[in-house]
Amino acid sequence: MESLAQSTDPVTFQKQRSATIPALNVTVEEFIHPATGAQHLHLQCDNPENVFMVALRTVPEDSTGVAHILEHTVLCGSENYPVRDPFFMMLRRSLNTFMNAFTSSDWTAYPFATQNRKDFSNLLSVYLDAVFFSRLDPLDFAQEGHRVEFENPEDDKGNLVFKGVVFNEMKGAMSSVSAVLWDRLCFELFPTNTYHHNSGGDPANIPDLSYQQLRDFYARHYHPSNAVFLTFGDIPASDHQAVFETAVLNRFEASETAITVDLESAFPAPIRATHPYAVEDDNESGRKTHHVIGWKLGESSDLLAMLEAQVLAAVLMENSASPLMHFLETTPLGTAPSPLCGVEESMREMVFCCGIEGSDIDQLEEFESAVLEVIQDISEKGIPSERLEAILHQIELSQRELTGDGMPYGLNLMLRALGAAVHGGDSLAALDLDPILATIRERSLSHDYVPGLINRLLLNNPHRVTLTLAPDSDLTAGRDDAEQDRLKSIAASLDDAGRSKILNLAEKLKARQAIEDDPDILPKVTLHDIPDGVSEPKPSVKNKGGVDVWNYTTGTNGLVYQQWVKPLPALSEQAMANLPLATGLIGELGAGAADYLTIQERQSATVGSLNVATMTRSARGDLQDCSGWLLISSKALANRSEQQVALMQDTFSSTRFDEGPRIRELVNQSRARRDQSITGSGHSLAMTAASAGMSPLALRAHEQGGLEGIRSLRKLDDRLANDSELQNFMAELSEVHRKIVDAQGLQIAVIADAQNMEAAEGFALGAVGPEIKNTDGQLWQPQPIREHRREAWVTNTQVNFCAKAYQTVPASHADAPALTVLSAVLRNGYLHRAIREQGGAYGGGASHDGNVGAFRFFSYRDPRLGETLADFDGAIDWFLTSNHESETLEEAILGVIGSLDKPGSPAGEARKHFHESLFARTADHRAAFRRGIIATTLDDLRRVTETYLLHAQASTAIITNSQTATREASLLAELGLEQKDLS
Repeated sequence: MESLAQSTDPVTFQKQRSATIPALNVTVEEFIHPATGAQHLHLQCDNPENVFMVALRTVPEDSTGVAHILEHTVLCGSENYPVRDPFFMMLRRSLNTFMNAFTSSDWTAYPFATQNRKDFSNLLSVYLDAVFFSRLDPLDFAQEGHRVEFENPEDDKGNLVFKGVVFNEMKGAMSSVSAVLWDRLCFELFPTNTYHHNSGGDPANIPDLSYQQLRDFYARHYHPSNAVFLTFGDIPASDHQAVFETAVLNRFEASETAITVDLESAFPAPIRATHPYAVEDDNESGRKTHHVIGWKLGESSDLLAMLEAQVLAAVLMENSASPLMHFLETTPLGTAPSPLCGVEESMREMVFCCGIEGSDIDQLEEFESAVLEVIQDISEKGIPSERLEAILHQIELSQRELTGDGMPYGLNLMLRALGAAVHGGDSLAALDLDPILATIRERSLSHDYVPGLINRLLLNNPHRVTLTLAPDSDLTAGRDDAEQDRLKSIAASLDDAGRSKILNLAEKLKARQAIEDDPDILPKVTLHDIPDGVSEPKPSVKNKGGVDVWNYTTGTNGLVYQQWVKPLPALSEQAMANLPLATGLIGELGAGAADYLTIQERQSATVGSLNVATMTRSARGDLQDCSGWLLISSKALANRSEQQVALMQDTFSSTRFDEGPRIRELVNQSRARRDQSITGSGHSLAMTAASAGMSPLALRAHEQGGLEGIRSLRKLDDRLANDSELQNFMAELSEVHRKIVDAQGLQIAVIADAQNMEAAEGFALGAVGPEIKNTDGQLWQPQPIREHRREAWVTNTQVNFCAKAYQTVPASHADAPALTVLSAVLRNGYLHRAIREQGGAYGGGASHDGNVGAFRFFSYRDPRLGETLADFDGAIDWFLTSNHESETLEEAILGVIGSLDKPGSPAGEARKHFHESLFARTADHRAAFRRGIIATTLDDLRRVTETYLLHAQASTAIITNSQTATREASLLAELGLEQKDLS
């Protein structure tokens, strides 16, 4: 990043303060830019993954989605980079480890991360120009936000339709019941400020937004005076600031407009409100009501108040042994706790909420009274001091853990500090909670501490809303009718000039989407910038007492991670179907003489997490040859590592499957969670369904984690209402548990700091004892499968998810690297434009999965069906019939390498290495695959396309709703799709 290192521009920022936070391994520096008031928070550390984020306070005054649509449109071309789609173009001209943009309720942020300094400089230049000097082309607003077009472009007297990426994205988002719950709760809790509105946009209101309103919002909010710059990594703050100054800040003066969120006026008394949500048909309406109680709390910038709110939530609802959560899980008034349980602290004013689902509308008063009674009881009785200490232990553990497996560690820290930064709080203190924890520990010595919190924040707080969300089988049709009425009204008002304007906009947008911008306008890295390789963990492996022990000594900041595995034994087909349920229940039930409430309390006092799961992979060279491992894992602070392993051993070996009512509750809760996941992960579920016939692991993924698994779980939940069925199921689970406990071949991985490794290993070996080898035990081996699938799944969704899959090869095959690169070429060169820009879906692309041997196309939150499936075919034809430049190949390779080289947390990297080693995947194998990616040629891509992506060999799966399935019945029949009901 020469432009940073060699900059001689004067540093115009003034340092306000700095402090080192040992628990996070960072030094935090706070700066202010006097000329504009821009803030800069820099987290200096010895980490080559440098992270940048600029955040702006964005405070919408309606539900048109202006902040969200602006987030999209800002990234569609800028002053120095006047190309149509610089964000997505940079995704493939970069070695980034993270690129995205977020719209929250009152801020918008633009983050990226990369390990390459040249890449960092490139991305920083593009991001700064996009945010502060966006072109905001009206055509981009029409594409990303909303527009009307004729359903048939050849018939300007025909029906009109709404189109737009955000419009369709929010239709999908608002298909989620949890999203509707939160939207309606905020609507009632905050009647006068920005949280009253849907910052993402309500599809009914999005078409109200004008282009001029978008520009006005940009001019008001996207100004350095309203910005917070955040950086993390080993690049000095002064280097960043030199770029900020020359690229942006020297062109601005301080703004006199202060962007803030007004505090909501306190309610004089609690209120109740009822709102509808959509279900597919009347048969779904029974016991489908949600009841949620929400309180407005204090300001999140008050860090003591924020942490006390977390303590309060944990006292009441941390786990099943917590009194309020215990009530929510066991009350006959509902079937499961609401997804809205806990504290929301990202907004200026916090919200505490709790609730149930699966209730009836007339049970509102009984539910509300019962919740208040539980809270009142805790207020009067208090809680044991050891329970409060366990809660503070959990907060300390989360503060110390080095994350970075889902998103970069630096970005996690930035987001932790961002709320305080945008709401006028103390960002540095938000990162270092130890002093506030010490204050709470001191206050907690008083027996009145928790009762005082409960009384002040809940019982004596009149700013409370009891929300009922009631099922309405007519709501979807009503919304569709309202949308059609609006479109008909627009159509009726059109004269010839108006119709021409709509046609011209559609033609201009189509022409703009077809433009091939000069990519060289944008900076890039090249194949020469790819590092030679990536470092791998180097464990010490030894056998002690018949147990293979893998020690990973790495920086874990005082945490100990234990990973115990056993080969997955041979199980019957029914036992294998029950296995994920059995392993998922371990840790949620009692163990030995202890009931589940005792075990939950023991977990809270001892570990940050404890899980049992299965891992399965195909053999490197044979997709039909599969194996699996049982995994028992946990994490804990080092001073609890002896108790950690004792809990692991007791939990795994002695779980009791005789707590029938608890098992029934947990199955119902699992059903609720899986149901709520459909609209958020529909593209993954559709891909899994499409590829289910391609290998045993693909089938297992569909039957246990996919749509078929959701359907089976619903049937099981219904069946367990019968007591005799429950008894039979408990017996089946006990038998599965016995077989996995008796499995032989234990191996242990210990991940810890150097100073804690010896003790952690000793405690683990002491807990498990010597291993008695049994070479006679048979291992799990599924039946081979290879078949095509063509399915249409019907559920409650406002948008569609489409997928096609093709049988390919395992990751060790010579063609696997080319297939992986091909997926990026098709996404970059065709699918993004056809499915997202032109088709209006929120997303679309392709991927290759060498573990199941499938090349898969997908769309996400898609208004179309047949056209998208045709676009999948069109992508293949486009590649085979077009000439492609070497740059097309290079961009695809860069994207794949950036993904492969993405670093995880120290513990995450160790876990990944251990798991790969169990399945005989070595560093040499990974290096060979990486070299294969870099060496891929255009001829390789053409060959694998012609070999594997044959139209006649495609398997297809879609997810849609009943209205669309009925309307498109002839299309589904033509495609040979078998309809499957998930409603």
